[in-house]
Amino acid sequence: MEKPYSTEIENIEDLDKYLGKEIGISKWFNMSQDKVNEFAELTEDKQWIHIDQEKAAKYSPYKKTIAHGFHILSYASQVVFQTLKINNIALAVNYGLEKVRFPNATPAESKFRGRVSLIKIEKVTGGAKYTFKIIFEVDGEIKPVCVAETISLIYSLPS
Repeated sequence: MEKPYSTEIENIEDLDKYLGKEIGISKWFNMSQDKVNEFAELTEDKQWIHIDQEKAAKYSPYKKTIAHGFHILSYASQVVFQTLKINNIALAVNYGLEKVRFPNATPAESKFRGRVSLIKIEKVTGGAKYTFKIIFEVDGEIKPVCVAETISLIYSLPS
């Protein structure tokens, strides 16, 4: 099993060296039933597949409740923060999503993590707009639970 790692670079310009490459793997996150319930409460998405453990044990193909896909996606910023450090950054802004797919589910009481690759860079005045591909993996599963492309803006510290 691959260990978590991150990439540290000095300047935004150094990002070009990592285009098309994996830049890091986050630590494992635990998806407890309490977290699933809390997200269901916050989003008012209380489908039985998320919160009813008895019904899920009987009818779910996973035989347990599962986290909402957007719950996993909410970890994207934290995953990127764990996998890339650019030393001369003054400001980083989460700009949005390019693509998102949910090919699998995240069962409650499982562990998941993000594998991050840099897939696009566009220079902007004072910084760059870049796109990361994040593959969210669940421990013990071959198929990922979420594949997302996130877009961020970063700006350098003044010279």
